[in-house]
Amino acid sequence: MHATARRGLPDIYGLEDFWARNTGRARPAPMSMADRVLLCVLGLGIEQGLMHLNRNRPDWDAFTAWVLDEAGPPDPLAVRRYHAWLFEQPEPKSVRAALKKVEDAPDAIDAAGLAHWQEHGYVIVREAIPRAAAEAAAALLWHRVDARPDDPDSWYNPAARGLWVPLYHAPELAVARRSLRVRKAFAQLWGTADLWMITDRTSFNPPERPGFPFEGYKLHWDVSLATPIPFATQGILYLSDTAADQGALRVVPGFHHGIAQWLDGLGGRDPREEDLSAQAVTVPAQAGDLILWRQDLPHGASPNHGRAPRLAQYVNMFSAAMEERSEWR
Repeated sequence: MHATARRGLPDIYGLEDFWARNTGRARPAPMSMADRVLLCVLGLGIEQGLMHLNRNRPDWDAFTAWVLDEAGPPDPLAVRRYHAWLFEQPEPKSVRAALKKVEDAPDAIDAAGLAHWQEHGYVIVREAIPRAAAEAAAALLWHRVDARPDDPDSWYNPAARGLWVPLYHAPELAVARRSLRVRKAFAQLWGTADLWMITDRTSFNPPERPGFPFEGYKLHWDVSLATPIPFATQGILYLSDTAADQGALRVVPGFHHGIAQWLDGLGGRDPREEDLSAQAVTVPAQAGDLILWRQDLPHGASPNHGRAPRLAQYVNMFSAAMEERSEWR
């Protein structure tokens, strides 16, 4: 790899190499932890960045211009932190101070919440962001899908189809990613504040009706099931009050305690084809509440049988020290 970045981007080690590998200009390689952290530094979604490079094959100048158009200039503090991590150098004092601010913040999850996390594998962080901030992000999402709360027919136009909305960048969405309370919740679960914030998309899940069935996945995992499955989190922030029947998140509580034994007992059957829906519960919550769950917990959005769409933003953090599995099972 080599450090090259021009035309508005600072020098970021590995950026040009990442561009070359993912546009066919260099030998391809599996996604590495350095790649994941690099995308976080750029403020790009992992899927967003890879899809743009793989599909559009931009030249270098077009790619750097796209990065700036999408996410703006990267945070200089994040760039310094990335380089210190990459080259195994001491963190700059400014980075250490930012992490200490998270460490010293009041707990976002109380003792009862942590006990629930240990037993069931998920937890609700109430008022992770203020309701007004959630409502502002919801208004942005309504605009993005060209729909209106008071016009049910608009909920099914082409822009609103598919559950996942490729909306990544806006000040309204940055509120959750910058929230000290959100970062503290992740730090409590990971046992460290030394985490990277993922830039992820949003979700619009309208009620089912004839001709418009639920478009999400069944209960699933987003990680390899090669054991032992490394610890990691996933998260969703509700932007609207969400009842249990309103397309709420579903999880299988406590499944992480016995997943290795369950996998061993399948007798060669595909674990991803097993129906675990009878064991699942829905997780209702209010606008501004953040639901976090372990990545080894079966999960998924549920069909919406309510009277209004569920609006949400995916929010997650990870440790660059987490284990990764090269085998996909």
